Amino acid sequence: MNISEHTNNFIQEMRRRGMSDNSISSYKSNIAVFFSWTTKDHPKNINEQDIKNFLSQYTEPNTQRNYHSAIKKFYAICLNQKDKFRYIPYCKKSQKLPIVLSVEEVQKMFSVCENTKHKVILALLYSCGLRVSELINLKWQDIDRSRMVINIIQAKGNKDRQVMLTPSLIPLLEKYWKEYKSKVYVLNGWKDELQYTDRSVGQVVKQLATKAGLNKRVYTHLLRHCSFTHMMEQGIDINLIQKIAGHSNVKTT
Repeated sequence: MNISEHTNNFIQEMRRRGMSDNSISSYKSNIAVFFSWTTKDHPKNINEQDIKNFLSQYTEPNTQRNYHSAIKKFYAICLNQKDKFRYIPYCKKSQKLPIVLSVEEVQKMFSVCENTKHKVILALLYSCGLRVSELINLKWQDIDRSRMVINIIQAKGNKDRQVMLTPSLIPLLEKYWKEYKSKVYVLNGWKDELQYTDRSVGQVVKQLATKAGLNKRVYTHLLRHCSFTHMMEQGIDINLIQKIAGHSNVKTT
């Protein structure tokens, strides 16, 4: 099978339909794993049982659902074979609640953070509830000090939204800019014209959690969960949190 040809066709069609870069990247990665697994010479020759056998390898429900979505999307938009999935229902979604840090634990991470860039990363993730992709794509022009908002452009689902710019962030951002003088993106990589990577953000968060002595699994997206959970605990209306989070449905929130 010519994996690269089918994958490139998939990417091209997803871009034509206006899907977000994050969705394209995720689907591309998952469909590549599927194509590498199969021994068939063409996707059209892969039958329902083959797909079920592939999905059955993954015992974690949400992982299986991610592969399911990618494969189903490929057959729908590239081969017009929606019926191939008529008798392949999604496995039941896992409903695990995240382990959330307390306000005191988050404060410990800030207390042990001495690097200005790392503090900006922590502050934007927690105070604004940003996804890591939104953080690394954030540009200086998106920060509107006159209205005290941060514009999140083309986020998940290609949706724009605004989050509050808390006053305490302004002096931190000013200090950071004086030290690093990044030009376009707020977070610059090892060369100014390069973006910071999601992997680097993850490493920063884990290092700070370890330094703070937290005995919990701390990862980047957890800070987003913490942000909204702490808002709820402070009595902020869930419908407002939904808008800040960028969720289409309040049930997700």
